[in-house]
Formats: sequence, C-alpha cells, structure tokens
Amino acid sequence: MPYYRRLRDLREDHDLTQTQLVEKLGMHKTTYTNYEQGKRDLPLEIAIKIADFYNVSLDYLADRTNK
Repeated sequence: MPYYRRLRDLREDHDLTQTQLVEKLGMHKTTYTNYEQGKRDLPLEIAIKIADFYNVSLDYLADRTNK
C-alpha cells in the first residue's frame, strides 16, 4: 500500500475529517489533500509532524512496517 493510503487510513481510524486534521496540524486543506491522494510528495518535516500527531513511526507512515 502506498504511504498516501496510510495517511487516509490513519485519519479515518481516528474519526477525523480532512478539515479537522488540517486545523490540528496547521496546514492548508488543499496541500494535505494532495498528500493524501498521492498527487504531491510528503516533505519530511510534515511526515514527522503527522507521525507525531498519530504517535506512529515514520516507517509505519511510509508503509515500511505494520508496527
């Protein structure tokens, strides 16, 4: 599974809409939507912020592990 699907799955598992998530992360919805749809690469700085938010590893976020 590409990492961008994992972004969507994490968000949905936490019962968040894209709007709710981007408000918590302090980013634009269009930018996040592009990450979640795989239209734009996820910068490391943002990946770290998202991984911290969900309390997961960067490897999990990048779909390199299921732990």
